[in-house]
Amino acid sequence: MPHIRVSEAARFLGVSDDTIRRWTENGSLTPHRDDAGRLAVDGLELARLARGQAHLPDDPAKAGSSARNRFVGLVTGITADTVMAQVELQCGPFRVVSLMSSEAVRELGLELGSVATAVVKATTVIIETPKGKGTI
Repeated sequence: MPHIRVSEAARFLGVSDDTIRRWTENGSLTPHRDDAGRLAVDGLELARLARGQAHLPDDPAKAGSSARNRFVGLVTGITADTVMAQVELQCGPFRVVSLMSSEAVRELGLELGSVATAVVKATTVIIETPKGKGTI
């Protein structure tokens, strides 16, 4: 399993380095040392912890959907002309951008600071890894 340095693990989970260190001290994560002797954690263990701690806000629409990628957030930007609009949401640490008609923006009542859900249903999702990593 890959080992991930404390600073990277903290960045991936949106917590402080100290939080990761506390989790190694209380047994939530198993501490390891990387080749340089720095504190690291197991990537799989970190992924399981991240998944267990993920709490998404309730979807205000409460709609049934086959799409599994739903991001609830705040509207942080709207750029519109007479026909098209670009709407930006901040969903936790993630920025999601959607292009839609200006008519849709009006019909949805989207405005800066309003709550909205980005629903992503894609047949193609591209996964990238840092250069030289991810090799089996």
